[in-house]
Amino acid sequence: MPRGHLYGIGVGPGDPELMSVKADRLIRSTPTVAYFAAKGRPSNARRVAGHLLTPGHREIRIEYPVTVEVLRPDQSYEDLLVECYDRAAEEVAAVLDTGGDVAVICEGDPFFYGSYMYLHNRLSARYDTTVVPGISSPVAGSAALSRPLVCGTEVVSVLSAVLSETDLKSALAACDAAVIIKVGRNLAKVRSAVESVGLGDRAFYVERATWAEQVTAPLAEAPESGAPYFSMVVVPSATACNR
Repeated sequence: MPRGHLYGIGVGPGDPELMSVKADRLIRSTPTVAYFAAKGRPSNARRVAGHLLTPGHREIRIEYPVTVEVLRPDQSYEDLLVECYDRAAEEVAAVLDTGGDVAVICEGDPFFYGSYMYLHNRLSARYDTTVVPGISSPVAGSAALSRPLVCGTEVVSVLSAVLSETDLKSALAACDAAVIIKVGRNLAKVRSAVESVGLGDRAFYVERATWAEQVTAPLAEAPESGAPYFSMVVVPSATACNR
């Protein structure tokens, strides 16, 4: 029996209208759609693409084992994630082995901090795959601010907010523009790092870029009480707006 085809599809940063035509077509036409979700919460990828799904679709919900929970001393976050991806790959492979195609949808782009890549690494050697790129959050954040992110020969860095403050400072000092993603509970640390290297005057806070609930503000005016996971700090180009 021929094996099914695996699709990794980026659905973009949150606005359903920002999905590509190809993503729209493949999600509509692929019988099985898989997506990741935080434990006990709706899937953001499914929220974006939900209008394309019908009762005829088979849905596979891949639930992260932990998000913000405190682990037991005998638990490892990395080990739990590996087990999660292993189980998910087995479930998707079971469909592919029957000849059914599977579309794994994810926020942003599949290969830009996207969870799909971990299934791809486990399955692409055994099945035909197609990866459909999506708009990633850094460019969505820049567009939300209506400010050019980078130009000419400038260097832009995309950084994770979970880095230490020391590492954030070093990276920020070495680039011309930056986007710090997945801010969440790290907002105070990120703000301190940005201000300590003299970038506070051109740094902006963006929350849920392109969503109906989108929020933008200068970083100095960002909420003191923290930020949601889908938030970022954007330090746009200092020169592009002045040329």
